[in-house]
Amino acid sequence: MLEITPILNNEEPLYLQLYSYLKIEIQNGNILAKTKLPSQRSLATHLHISRNTVDAAYQQLLAEGYVISKERKGLYVVELEKDYFQTSPSPFNPPQLATQQEQKLTEIQYDFNYGDINLKDFPYKIWRKLTMQSLDEEQAHLFLYGDAQGELELRTYIANYLYEARGVKCRADQIVIGAGLQYLTGIVCNLIGRNELFGMEDPGYYRVRYLFNDNGIKVEPVPLDEYGIQIDYLRNSNMKAVYITPSHQFPIGTVMPISRRLALLEWAKEKNAYIIEDDYDGEFRYAGKPIPTLQGLDSNDRVIYMGTFSKSLIPSIKLSYMVLPRKLIHLFSKNNYYVQTVSRLHQHTLQLFMESGHWERHLNKSRNYYKRKYEVLIKAIHQTLGDNVKIYGASSGLHILLEPTNKMSEEELINTAKTKGVKVYPTSIFYARPTALGPAKVLLGFANLEEEEIEKGIELLKKAWFVSPKMS
Repeated sequence: MLEITPILNNEEPLYLQLYSYLKIEIQNGNILAKTKLPSQRSLATHLHISRNTVDAAYQQLLAEGYVISKERKGLYVVELEKDYFQTSPSPFNPPQLATQQEQKLTEIQYDFNYGDINLKDFPYKIWRKLTMQSLDEEQAHLFLYGDAQGELELRTYIANYLYEARGVKCRADQIVIGAGLQYLTGIVCNLIGRNELFGMEDPGYYRVRYLFNDNGIKVEPVPLDEYGIQIDYLRNSNMKAVYITPSHQFPIGTVMPISRRLALLEWAKEKNAYIIEDDYDGEFRYAGKPIPTLQGLDSNDRVIYMGTFSKSLIPSIKLSYMVLPRKLIHLFSKNNYYVQTVSRLHQHTLQLFMESGHWERHLNKSRNYYKRKYEVLIKAIHQTLGDNVKIYGASSGLHILLEPTNKMSEEELINTAKTKGVKVYPTSIFYARPTALGPAKVLLGFANLEEEEIEKGIELLKKAWFVSPKMS
């Protein structure tokens, strides 16, 4: 009989453990093709388990095609494509764990992740209560398919909020709710035309660039100056749409002034083009009044406004929205193959959350919380790093850029920070043209770090970037 001796445990069903062991042994070539597997009785006796357990494992191998059954002869291993499966350790013989010293060297204590939000102060009890209300029998209709644009009641509340908080002028019937930027970007590509030339800021949010490419869209990077996207570059192109982040340019943080906004709107009017305005973190501005949106200034219906609840509420529910100009919402309505991608239960819960005033209270609390974090971060940088770094990013959003003056490369900045237990993030990925990179910068998010953690993290960055090994 084959040397089949898996180390069985009580953590998962025995038949799954046996099946996994045999599958990996076959994949790695340890059980050769055309080999006959032991009978159920003999293997069950050998492993001191029941025949039913062996039978269940064999049936799974049979169903997945790793073995074939020959009548009155038994089960035989099939011939697999050579070298297709990479040799991997058996789950019953895991690799040795890293030593304590190795773990210490790679342990990250302070992660300046720019994708995180503050989870500690989320109103869990309120959200749970409203979710249960959405699951009530009286709301049984929410279990069925809904409007392709999203729940009308929620769209109405979003329209009112956008007008009051961001100056967006729209009706509920212009709003389309969707599961994140990917879905909504795909719709925009369809509505504007996949054969048209799109533009986007350089640097800009790299995921959007990839989304356009995945949708077969030709994208041209447009350079920035101190005021944002360069209008002259747009005027000399044949672009029919441009994607921008005017209220807090990602990643640099520039706030586009009113003169540049008006010039951009004039370009869209002259070229009969569209502006895709991504207001991804417009709720969070820490000095002065909120910046008016392009959509609110637009009198020619050329702006597609995009927003999300990912930064201000819950990223995982993937609840985003866009406000379409009248011509495009008409095209959307004609194309009846679109379906709603956000759970109606989540939509209704959010509607109740906004209706009862919890949304406004949560947003104000979050804004004050992030403002304190931002101020602690800037103060720590000034006091600890001083003139050794340049800071990019206006008083808004949930991240900043740092440019150390130590002449390190981006890779060196990130790796030396890791040796001190701090994780910072690259900015080169946001550039379509590497020639536009300039001096190395790194990105720091601060939303999910405590104030003390921010201060300690910056102290460690000083040791990583500016204190020589002899001095330390």
